[in-house]
Amino acid sequence: MPRHPRVAPSVAAVKGSVYTALAHRLASYEGEVYPLHIGDTWMEPATGSRMQDLTVEDHPGMHRYAPVVGLPSLIDAIVDRTRARTGVATERGNVLVAAGATGGLGTVGGAIVAPGDEVLILAPFWPLIAGIVRTFHGTPVPVPFIGTVDSAESAVEAVEAARTERTIALYLNTPNNPTGRAIPPEWMAALVDWARAHDLWLISDEVYEDYQYRGQHTYLRALAPERTFSAYSFSKGYGMSGNRCGYVVGPADAMPGLAKVATHTFYSTPTASQIAALRVLSDAGDAWVANAHERYAALGRMAAARLGVEEPDGSTFLFLDVAKHLDEHGLGGFLERCVERGLFIAPGSSFGPYPTHVRVCFTSAEPDVVERGIDVLAGLIGR
Repeated sequence: MPRHPRVAPSVAAVKGSVYTALAHRLASYEGEVYPLHIGDTWMEPATGSRMQDLTVEDHPGMHRYAPVVGLPSLIDAIVDRTRARTGVATERGNVLVAAGATGGLGTVGGAIVAPGDEVLILAPFWPLIAGIVRTFHGTPVPVPFIGTVDSAESAVEAVEAARTERTIALYLNTPNNPTGRAIPPEWMAALVDWARAHDLWLISDEVYEDYQYRGQHTYLRALAPERTFSAYSFSKGYGMSGNRCGYVVGPADAMPGLAKVATHTFYSTPTASQIAALRVLSDAGDAWVANAHERYAALGRMAAARLGVEEPDGSTFLFLDVAKHLDEHGLGGFLERCVERGLFIAPGSSFGPYPTHVRVCFTSAEPDVVERGIDVLAGLIGR
């Protein structure tokens, strides 16, 4: 039977606004605004890798299509970077350049998720991953994890309790958006052993690899290269979110499937963005990251101290339970009080079953603006 004008049920089940219904008031608010609801940076990319630095004279063809899998020169640079950072044998066939890490994770979902398949998602989680799984007719299964499990053993118990005969993959993100926590290496090793025992894919979202402030980042692919897709981002790594360029590294025999999905969705990542990405994989980019790491870490410490919560292990976020400060209007009422003061933050329900939490990004505006926004939130929670 025809179903016009309804859209597919899988798409209807995806949230349209992943953060808050109040965000539309951002543009019309009169007074200083504290836009701490979205994960971005106030910093511009490194000099030499900005769009204004690129010319057709230096880069003939920069406005034409690039190869679907990415510019060969950028892929080669990614291969060298991946080998150096992970110690894993990596070739061109292991890499797909994508329209942001979001596009890359979309190609993973399109390549491995069949209708009815279930993907376990460690929660709290980056909100778009659930929509990606649903878009490809799969079922995202949140697994309460960060702040819930406390050992490698309980980590495995949590995912095993959620596993069914339909489970095909496990998604994890460390350092984590939204909590700022990093998953301990021994927990990750235990999860890898569990996934291997049940022949599951692993999807590792590592876009904050350079922004772990305590301990060292653990590269999941180094533990299970035969079943791991690792996603990386020039958006988060180098302040290039508007460029839409990221990449996925995974098993060579599965990557042609990702390339097929890329072909039939975004076709190829913007050529100019790939040129900028290649230019930032240099000493200038390293210096930019070192500076950003120091400034982000300081902002995280400031925000955590002002709000009375634990400092983040990494990423650019804090995740707060504001249950004690809710009235009969619940979290919606709390967010309304924030908006009345120019403060925009993200509701916990965007990140899983967290109806009394809020997420704050402490890098989304100039540091002095962020600090004033944090002061507003601190006042609302009695700090």
